[in-house]
Amino acid sequence: MDLKVFFTVFGTVFLAELGDKTQLATLLFATRESIGPMTVFLAASMALIAATALGVVAGNFLADQIDTRILSFIAGAAFIVIGSWTIWQAI
Repeated sequence: MDLKVFFTVFGTVFLAELGDKTQLATLLFATRESIGPMTVFLAASMALIAATALGVVAGNFLADQIDTRILSFIAGAAFIVIGSWTIWQAI
């Protein structure tokens, strides 16, 4: 395992997840007295693992079908579109 790649992926995903809707939803679930914090932690962790596994499988499949530079362009364009839409909604 390449530790540089490992920590790059870890840092990128960790920073991207901070303060997003998923973290806020998890925070709200954890505030409920009827739900134990360990239940929230395990359920949220398993959901993130499942979503990540889906992303890895889909990314691996797409990398075999499409040039990765094109995939990077598509992902970048999608982020720009989503960011622009978010700003437009805020205005």
